[in-house]
Amino acid sequence: MPAIHKLPEVLINQIAAGEVVERPASVLKELMENSLDAGSRAVEVQLTQGGIKQLRISDDGCGIDQGDLGLALERHATSKIASLEDLEAVGTMGFRGEALAAIASVARTQITSRTPDAAHAWRVTERAREPVPAALNGGTVIEVEDLYYNTPARRKFLKSDATEFGHCDDVFRRVALARPDVGFQLSHNGRLTLRLAAGDAERRVREILGDEFMTHSRRVEVDAGAMRLSGFAALPAYARANRDAQFFYVNGRFVRDKLIQHALRQAYADILHGARHPAFVLFLDMDPAGVDVNVHPAKTEVRFREGRAIHQFVFHGLTRALASPLQHVTPVAEAAEIPYYTGPTEQGRMAVEEPRQNNWPQRSLEEQGDFRGSAAGFPENSGNFRPATFSRPASSGAVSHAMLQSLAARGSAGSLPAQADPTRAAPLGYALGQIHGVYVLAQNESGLVLVDMHAAHERILYEQLKHVLEGAPSVQRLLIPAVFNASKIELATAEEHADTLNRMGFDVAPAGPHELAVRSVPALLGRANVSELLRALLAELRDFPATEVIAARRNELLATMACHGAVRANRQLTLPEMNALLRDMEATERADQCNHGRPTWTQLSMSDLDKLFMRGQ
Repeated sequence: MPAIHKLPEVLINQIAAGEVVERPASVLKELMENSLDAGSRAVEVQLTQGGIKQLRISDDGCGIDQGDLGLALERHATSKIASLEDLEAVGTMGFRGEALAAIASVARTQITSRTPDAAHAWRVTERAREPVPAALNGGTVIEVEDLYYNTPARRKFLKSDATEFGHCDDVFRRVALARPDVGFQLSHNGRLTLRLAAGDAERRVREILGDEFMTHSRRVEVDAGAMRLSGFAALPAYARANRDAQFFYVNGRFVRDKLIQHALRQAYADILHGARHPAFVLFLDMDPAGVDVNVHPAKTEVRFREGRAIHQFVFHGLTRALASPLQHVTPVAEAAEIPYYTGPTEQGRMAVEEPRQNNWPQRSLEEQGDFRGSAAGFPENSGNFRPATFSRPASSGAVSHAMLQSLAARGSAGSLPAQADPTRAAPLGYALGQIHGVYVLAQNESGLVLVDMHAAHERILYEQLKHVLEGAPSVQRLLIPAVFNASKIELATAEEHADTLNRMGFDVAPAGPHELAVRSVPALLGRANVSELLRALLAELRDFPATEVIAARRNELLATMACHGAVRANRQLTLPEMNALLRDMEATERADQCNHGRPTWTQLSMSDLDKLFMRGQ
């Protein structure tokens, strides 16, 4: 073996650069974050050939003193931290003092800077570390040219100019989203690409993600002591095929953390199809001492010291924001001005009818073998149609049928009375009629509302079924305990979380040095593969504060029951039944989407209708 020797400083820097500087976008990220740490109010980025040939960034920040300029290009030289206590509570974007040294080791680098009290600016390069006088009004200008000029093997891994510019553009937008109070400008090959004026968060999000995102988004504002979650979360109607519209920031730093990703996925689980990805711009502000940002070279991963609390805070905060029923509908200001509800009149206007009595089949579900007629809130109708037949879900069990029967017994209790309360706001308005037995037409103050009655009723039933199952789960004892091999980690997790498992309906105990025995499971999951289910459950209990495996399995079953129980197409509804559906939608969480992520209703404003008929043009 060769003798141990110390590596040259240049080689050390180039090794470090391989971790920090992957491509021009990595350089841009580090330099933009330095500009923000300097208190800049305006940042200008100029790129040539995707940033490979040249990357120039200028700001109006505090600048760098003449005596510090030479140190700025040295490894582990920084003004951000000075002790371990500072490192454990980092409040700036940069702190390691590695980025500029790494960049200077693989590219021709020049820094020009001037502090407010300096007579003139000073300049250093990667070769000449002694500052020389230069011309600059204020702030700092950093120029990086010929990236990887001295390491041809690394340069071959760079893509085309257009591809590298695309990555730079993504980084530019990510940084700009976090600081709406700062103005940004991006140019490529001498042409202005994007200019963002300083403003508020909503304006910045609209400028970067567009009007469509804002139209389909809900504002998130949640506070809990020292933690705050804010931003915008898009509804499933804006779901994407990829994750290109997902932005999550911790104390202004863009991160991709598996704990956070899990909380976000679970918040959307009930309203988004599994193959689609949600869109959001969310900011988590917390005590810097509660998060460790020194775990990844690019600082895109973090570790939370109270991961369970963070997970629950993000999950519940986003869930509440998405669950707010019909938040974006303009409420009716003066019900007396509504022309579509008048009650019976001599002019013959369409009136709200008296709700009829329920005509539910008298035979029990067990006698019928299926669920005939209509589901909760929709009594059997006496029109010229055939009642839908709802097959019994194979794994629902008698308890589930009892719940459906209980819901069905409610009948049309939610229907409007013959004379509606004229002071009651109705965001979805009042029904006018049906289109081909599929869509309900309603009129509200804004214009025309179209409702997919099956999708809407499916969501209502699903939320009702979940409400029925709240509280302690029903438990099914196993005649023969399910015994399976378990690893040391699984045995330890089962022992540590024994109380949690018991509250979920699982009776789990060691059956040997390498075995676990399951003596009871939740009744709804009685037909599930016990060993597979418990392994997945233990795996999540190790990583996340509260497992969602049981809830996910239960919700899959309830979604199937709700889909089969919802009113079907070609079902002719009376006006009271349609209005009952609209009122239930207004009171139901997540009523904007069905269980599969499809929208349940849409609004056509009067201006939209006027455009269709060219009124006023």
